[in-house]
Amino acid sequence: QVQVVESGGGLVQPGGSLRLSCVTSGNIYRINDKGWYRQAPGKEREVVAVISTDGTTTNYIDSVKGRFTISRDNGKGTVYLQMNSLKPEDTGVYYCNVKERRFGGGEDYWGKGTLVTVSS
Repeated sequence: QVQVVESGGGLVQPGGSLRLSCVTSGNIYRINDKGWYRQAPGKEREVVAVISTDGTTTNYIDSVKGRFTISRDNGKGTVYLQMNSLKPEDTGVYYCNVKERRFGGGEDYWGKGTLVTVSS
């Protein structure tokens, strides 16, 4: 059984920082992308950042470039999102995603999310 568990959310003032962590376990195909998505109140879920299996390729939504950094530790089955210079518009529930890259298709796994609130 695959588990995806996020942590690290909370309340932070504008300009502050948070580090999100996502621990994955279970039978996940070894080639997989991991990513962070977020959903703000009243809005659809959007991708924030994605990282490849070996960590050499990362992609970010334009609004977080230069402020957020995604990384992963495959030995620990963990993916991180370092968030700096946070803005109120970064508020939302942040979800961790694991996307298997199998030939012909793979599974998509999601965590339950962690709430990030940026407010003074």
